[in-house]
Parts: sequence; C-alpha cells; structure tokens
Amino acid sequence: MKTNEFLSLLKENPNKNLLFEYKPGQLVPANYHITEVKNITIDSVDCGAGTDFWKETIIQLWESPEEIGKRDYMSAFKALSILNKVDKIKPMEKEVEVKFEYSNPNFHTAQLFVNAHQVAGNNLVFHLGVEQTDCKAKDICGVPVEMTSSSANSCSPESGCC
Repeated sequence: MKTNEFLSLLKENPNKNLLFEYKPGQLVPANYHITEVKNITIDSVDCGAGTDFWKETIIQLWESPEEIGKRDYMSAFKALSILNKVDKIKPMEKEVEVKFEYSNPNFHTAQLFVNAHQVAGNNLVFHLGVEQTDCKAKDICGVPVEMTSSSANSCSPESGCC
C-alpha cells in the first residue's frame, strides 16, 4: 500500500478506531502510540551485482507500558492529525510503500507490509505481514524460482553468485 492510500483511508474513516493486526488474530493493543515516521531511501546492490533504488515510509508503533490495559483505540482522525503534523515538519513521500515497524515482548521487531485493510463496524483494520527475504539475482545465480531443500545449495558461497 502506498503512503497516500493509507492517508486517504484515514481521511475517509475519521471516526473509526484504528487497529493493526500484526499477525493473524493478533492486534497491536490499544495502548500503542505513533512514535516515529521515517522517510527511508534504499540504494542497494544485490548478490548478482544488480543495483536498485527506492523509497519507503515507515511508521513506528510503540506500546506504552504506562497504558497497559487501555481499551480505547486511537481514532483514524487522531492518527491523521499526527501524520499531517509530521508532514509539515518533514514531508512524507506519498507515492511510496508504507510499512509499520512494531515489536512486543513476544514478537520480534519487524517492518510490516500492509497486506489488506477492512472497515469492520467502528474499526478500520490494517492487516500487516512480513515479506520473506529473497534472492533478487536468481537468473544469474541459477537459483530455481521454487526453492526446494535439494536446491538450497544453488546459491552457496562456492557457486560464484554470492
């Protein structure tokens, strides 16, 4: 999901509770805060010597230990107000992927993609998920598109691709 799509959904649903499902059936608790918005630029080289460049917006969600047990979720209106304030200080790239950075004691810190969203009653729910790492130079390295345990050594250090 692009940053502008996320912002539009907040604007279209100002009175909805803003919920994030960080893994199936697990919601970020109501005591979350938006603690940081990052404009990220990635300038990379893959294992096949291919270069790539892109930008992302990363919105950090943090659980306040002083508000454990809080029942009322942040509204989409409040989140949009926070993000508009951020945008005035440090403009966000709007046509780039938005991700959410989150962790808790039982879930490692991860940058999560928006897999889907839904309006359910009084809630605007964003279903987040991880994306697996991948070899971007499969054709150069000779890595089959569908990796199996028997082909796992195709991109070993001895293969010459990494």
